[in-house]
Amino acid sequence: MYQFDIAAGSKAELYRDLLSALDALTADERDAVANMANAAALLWEYLPDLNWAGFYRMVGGELVLGPFQGKAACIRIPVGRGVCGTAVAERATQLVEDVHAFPGHIACDAASRSELVVPLIRGGEVLGVLDLDSPEPARFDQEDARGCEALAAMLAERLT
Repeated sequence: MYQFDIAAGSKAELYRDLLSALDALTADERDAVANMANAAALLWEYLPDLNWAGFYRMVGGELVLGPFQGKAACIRIPVGRGVCGTAVAERATQLVEDVHAFPGHIACDAASRSELVVPLIRGGEVLGVLDLDSPEPARFDQEDARGCEALAAMLAERLT
């Protein structure tokens, strides 16, 4: 069992500690499913105001549901559709303050109000996305985006 000392202070401290914890969880493991599962559990436990935390994997040219915490979710998402598919198509983080205002938003959980999606990219290839949903509008900001981008960059190097 892992126990982590995650800061309750600033977001910068929180993400620094989460990165350290993710490093400890994944340093000696290369299995993609195991690493994504532990990352989802870590984020679910320590990031406040989430109703979903998990991953979609690129499989056969589309996003397929991966390890997550939260309610049952949409299984397949085409590239370019919804927030997750847009993150892949644009190869860029999507920070959405109001999912109801996002064209083509896919509502897997009607309680979701805001979303942060970060692509997992290694060697120029999109491997999938980290997807965080919140029932709070405008839950995520640029500091969350930067913190999650650092987590995604580390994790992408540890997926096989």
